Amino acid sequence: MSPSLRDRHLWIVLVAGLALGILGVLLAVWGNPQNSGICVSCFIENSAGALGLHDNERMQYLRPELIGFVLGSIFCASIFREFRSRGGSAPLARLVSGVFLIVGSAVFIGCPIKLFLRLTAGDITSVAGLIGLVAGVWIGLQGLARGVDLGRPEDERGATGLLVPVGFVLILFFLLARPTFILFSDRGSAAQHAPLLISLAVGLLLGAFAQRSRFCITGSVRDGMLMGSRSPLFWGFLAFLIGAFVTSMMTGQFTLGLYGQPGAHLEYLWSFLGMLLVGWLSVLIGGCPFRQLIKAGEGDADAGLAVIGMLLGGGLVQSWDIAATADGVALPGKIAVLAGLAFVLTVSLLFRDRTA
Repeated sequence: MSPSLRDRHLWIVLVAGLALGILGVLLAVWGNPQNSGICVSCFIENSAGALGLHDNERMQYLRPELIGFVLGSIFCASIFREFRSRGGSAPLARLVSGVFLIVGSAVFIGCPIKLFLRLTAGDITSVAGLIGLVAGVWIGLQGLARGVDLGRPEDERGATGLLVPVGFVLILFFLLARPTFILFSDRGSAAQHAPLLISLAVGLLLGAFAQRSRFCITGSVRDGMLMGSRSPLFWGFLAFLIGAFVTSMMTGQFTLGLYGQPGAHLEYLWSFLGMLLVGWLSVLIGGCPFRQLIKAGEGDADAGLAVIGMLLGGGLVQSWDIAATADGVALPGKIAVLAGLAFVLTVSLLFRDRTA
């Protein structure tokens, strides 16, 4: 990559990170739950409920931001001729990984984006998750260094890469038409949402930025470990943190403390282990939940399978009492996290190149 292209990419990453941080806070100001302006795992759980995959009446709403992430990605990829149908790389492992991404996030109460939105809003309880996420990324990198590899997706004939984006177009239709079989909460966190058009517009904008920049929270942590300040993603991550912190301060969202934080609990060990699982899986499959949505929009059917797994996981964590609450983590949640760690360890052993 020439110096001019590197500089251009750096600026795109900086803008993407800054926009994610600022809009992630503003969406909470505009109506989304506090400290959860953007939370991919929470949005997945809400959307799974709206589609009838669980019956928690407080967690049922088709989140427009998710739709925007995928459609913004495919629009941008198509404009710049980067859409390409590809897949076929350990599909079952990626599907199950998507389920456990939501398990780990639900036990922590938030995806990696929400982790840092909580942190920049003064939530000290999120530090346990931060340490877990960094540890998970580090373990994943050790696996990659020792030959763990699910393989790279290969070009596929036909339009398999369009299946997930078309599915989200259908979900957008359901959101606008509101057929009777789609469920919407009238109370609880799912009933708290920014205006539909604003949420959709923010999703489209961030989806396009993320597609062009390749921005990813766990990817930024990974590249920071590998390359330090030489990584564009590292600087994009700093822009995200600064944007979120400054916006939280300016809008009165910042509340420094340990107790009574919204969308948080005090079981630090399980926050640590939940995010460790998310970080490890994200390195293994090439991106956090947000990144999987963006890659699915680019035509990556393997990422699309991870997204389908995430939707299944969104139903399971609510139906099986896996998701944590402000009161803590129930026994099924603890068992599910341990099962997830056993899964990712097993997959790492099975997909290790012994010659590496």
